[in-house]
Amino acid sequence: MVLPIHVYGDPILRERAQPVQANSPELQQLLDDMVETMHAASGIGLAAPQVGRRERVFVVDLTPLKEELEAEGESLPSMPMFFINPEIIWTSAAQCSLEEGCLSIPEVREVVERPEAVRVRYLDRQFRPQELEAHGMLARVIQHEYDHLEGILFIDRISAFRRQLLKRRLREIARGHVSAEYPLALSRV
Repeated sequence: MVLPIHVYGDPILRERAQPVQANSPELQQLLDDMVETMHAASGIGLAAPQVGRRERVFVVDLTPLKEELEAEGESLPSMPMFFINPEIIWTSAAQCSLEEGCLSIPEVREVVERPEAVRVRYLDRQFRPQELEAHGMLARVIQHEYDHLEGILFIDRISAFRRQLLKRRLREIARGHVSAEYPLALSRV
């Protein structure tokens, strides 16, 4: 089922997500719904808080970028990927700047500097422990979605000057003056 995506201004996006205690049919349904929602919104990553849930879970699917990424020498694991209770345990000293957007902040894109590579520990969909070292776009998406689990948005990682320039647009989004090609859960402040 496609779930509505919560937008900037919704308090759940600023909360720290809670660890998943056990695998369950409800968790498996949430994972299915998150992948379906991400695909319906033409996204490449989606975290549980974005669909109004507090679980420490996110999904990633870089399939739409596969040809482009492979042409740049980036190989991808099997997609979609499921990250349950992820923990970033290492980040590279090398940084990379790239424009990011977010399904929870429609129509806003900004350049964000992040580590070029990360190592993440997590449980996969079958609740098996995994450890992955990711580089390039996969590392960026993992960090972006992990931030959502910590209550951090990509706009928190841009300069105060750029945030100031976005202030009016963000206030409009928080008031529900926004539209997207996918269902939104709007709070009208």
